[in-house]
Amino acid sequence: MSELDKFRMEGKVALVTGGAGLLGAEFCRALAEAGATVIAADLDTGRAEGVAAGLAAPGRSISALGLDVTHPGSVSQVFERVRALYGRLDVLVNSAALDPKFDADHHEKAANAFEDYPLEMWNQALAVNLTGMFLCSQAASRLMLERGQGVIINICSTYGLVGPDQRIYERPGKPKQFKPVYYSVTKSGVLGMTRYLATYFAGTGLRVNALTPGGVFNDHDGGFVANYSARTVLGRMARKDEMNGALLFLASDASTYMTGANLVVDGGWTAW
Repeated sequence: MSELDKFRMEGKVALVTGGAGLLGAEFCRALAEAGATVIAADLDTGRAEGVAAGLAAPGRSISALGLDVTHPGSVSQVFERVRALYGRLDVLVNSAALDPKFDADHHEKAANAFEDYPLEMWNQALAVNLTGMFLCSQAASRLMLERGQGVIINICSTYGLVGPDQRIYERPGKPKQFKPVYYSVTKSGVLGMTRYLATYFAGTGLRVNALTPGGVFNDHDGGFVANYSARTVLGRMARKDEMNGALLFLASDASTYMTGANLVVDGGWTAW
């Protein structure tokens, strides 16, 4: 097998949670283009179906399923559906997560200072960003263990590695805003779960790694883009497709000697 052939995914079945999201949809595209059978799973079933329809092409197999990662019944139903349809699961990408967007009108939405951060919002974020990853990894691992092989990829963030630079969220004449506490805490937890699962599944044929993106442009306002870009070595935010190569590497046989690792793609944010 050539080195390039190791990136091919023909015969593999991959499920992407948060498959209708900015990065989730890109991950679905990368896996489908590499030849995998892809399931875009998302709480917003309509958007997931739109992603699947948009990626449809001759020779590709991509479908959509509704999934609430916080609900054990929903998770069980989806993974049993995968079993019934394909009899296997080779790749799980845990991409579903809450991540507040700092767009042009963000400051009028809600305050998020730590001193007054609402408990219900904290609990919701834990449920999606960590409990959801736990439930999906648990269900996926049952399918993977049956065949003695599989890959789980957990999507982290640079804020799981370093604290947020809260200065980049400031706007002249606007109330002070912050990246909320739950984001750093849950993304740090993603790395802990990744390492735990990698070592727990030692000797089983299952590999578990994390992918840590930097900031990806998503219609952010100009002030935020300038502030963020100034903090990166490459001087810009990422394009939404710039995580796909790393994702495909981790999902494919190109990374067979990696487990418990964290692949950082952040434009140099954490290098200073």
